[in-house]
Parts: sequence; structure tokens; C-alpha cells
Amino acid sequence: MNSSVVSIAPMMDWTDKHCRYFYRLLSKDVHLYTEMITSNAILRGDKNRLLDFNASENPLTLQLGGSDPKEMAECALVAKEWGYDEVNINVGCPSDRVQSGSFGACLMKKPDLVASCVESMMDKCDIPVTVKSRIGIDDMESYDQLSDFISLICNKGCQHFIVHARKAWLQGLSPKENRTIPPLNYEWVYQLKKDFPQLQITINGGIESCSDIKTHLNYVDGVMLGRAAYHNPFLLREINTSIFKNEDSQISREIFLEEYIDYINIQLKIGVPMRSMTRHVLGMYHGESNAKLFRRLLSGKTVEIDHLNEWLNFKKNTVTNIDSNE
Repeated sequence: MNSSVVSIAPMMDWTDKHCRYFYRLLSKDVHLYTEMITSNAILRGDKNRLLDFNASENPLTLQLGGSDPKEMAECALVAKEWGYDEVNINVGCPSDRVQSGSFGACLMKKPDLVASCVESMMDKCDIPVTVKSRIGIDDMESYDQLSDFISLICNKGCQHFIVHARKAWLQGLSPKENRTIPPLNYEWVYQLKKDFPQLQITINGGIESCSDIKTHLNYVDGVMLGRAAYHNPFLLREINTSIFKNEDSQISREIFLEEYIDYINIQLKIGVPMRSMTRHVLGMYHGESNAKLFRRLLSGKTVEIDHLNEWLNFKKNTVTNIDSNE
């Protein structure tokens, strides 16, 4: 099954390389995305810091924020040279930062510019160029406007669209509110697949379970999860079993924590702060009886590797006591 059938959304300040490494331990099958990185940062900043990733993270997409066709093309070439599998254009983020830079969701009103970016990027390199958008912004009220947006851009070669099934309000709502307040309209995304059967259409927004994923896959090609996966990363194991049909998915959480501890120890030696890695595992016991205890252990004033080892010993002793009582 194609890895892009289920993907994890690019999430600012969350899906950094440590988070993605942890996700790849949990699932070899889901498709991963970087946080959004601006074209200006890539061309003028520290590429090693911004673009470095572990080879195990592939398949991996670099998400770009930008609107200058020439700069975006240069970044697409950098993405290929750096080993990314594809590059994605952010046409969905509604934050003040992206609006001031004239990219993100405000580009939905400039489909010609997005099309020019796609064309320039595809001329520059041969890795896929994809677009992640909303179903509309502000006064875009009709499905026809969304359809026209997709049509213009796909004519320049883009074959994969990831569509967040909510509008974005660039004025009056915060980025957080834009993730929940505008109503979901899955039907428009389903209709895109009907009207553009040759395209790969991935749906995003409000998806929280394997049941949700299966429902959407009746109508579109792929499903992208965001915060549901971050707050409950072990959901990736359920996805492996239920969606990708892998039989080895019923593995204890402790196995993955042990593997992640090995990674943490390596990163600590090169100066990576402990908390920048452990923050991504806080939801590992979501829904389990000891979830609060686990979060508390990793949320104190200081967090050390011994805290994770202490947790593993606690879990092993708990299992041993249960076995002896039986």
C-alpha cells in the first residue's frame, strides 16, 4: 500500500526531526512531513540545521512556505539534493506570519502564482511537487472557486493535493481557532476526487481514528492526521494493523521507548536538549491508566534520561506483579 494513503501533517514547532524519528519507530508505513520551512530561510539560512534528517524518516516530504517562483524552484532543487522524496507548497496556513510574507492560505486567492511556483519547481527538479490547501478563504464561498483553483494548478503538473476540509478566515480568527471553528466540509473534498479522478486527493481536518480513516478512504486516495496523532502517537500502531494490515503491530509501548532512548543518548552527546526530544512522547500512554504519571515524570523542572529508565523499570515491575498474581 502506498505510504501516502496515511500521512502525518506538517505541524509547526511539533513535527521536527526528533518527532519524526519517533514516529518512524512506531510506523514504517505512514508518510511524514517536515514543519513548514520558508524559502527565504532555506536559501539564506543554516541548511544543516533546517534540513538535516535521519535517513530512516523517508518517505519524507519537505513543506515549503513561499510565493516567489524562482526561489521556490531553487528550494525544490535543494530538497532533492538533500534527499527528500517530494516537496509540498503550503497554501493553507492562516497565521499572521505567512500573511505578512504573502504565502500560506492567502495564496488561495492567487492561483496563477501557485501555478507558476509549481511549474518552476517541476522544471527545476524531478521529485513530485504537491500542494496543501484549504477549501477556501474569507469570501470564497463556492465549490466552483475551489475546483477552478485545483484545475489551474494541476494543469501545470501537480498531481497530488492535500485539502484541509475547512475554510480559513485570515481576519478575525487565530490560527488555533481556524483549526476548529470553520465547519468541516468533507463533501467538497470528496467531490474533487469525482471531478478530478486522475489526481491524488488527500483529505485533512478533524480526523481522529482508524474508523475515520476507513470512512474517508471510501471517497479519496489518502488521509492526513494532525494533532490526533501527536497527542496519541501509539495510534500509529493501530493504523499499521487496521489500515496497512501489518501483523507485527501489537508491540508494547515500552519497546519503542527503549529504541527512542537509544536515539536520545546519541543526540545528548552532540548537545541536543533532553526536553526537545521527550516532549514528543508525552502522549505515548494516551488513554492508559498510567498516562498522567508518565506525563508528570517528563514534565518536571528537569528531565533526565534516568526518568525514562525509571519508567521502564516501573512498567516491567508492574507486568511482573500481574503475572505472579495470576
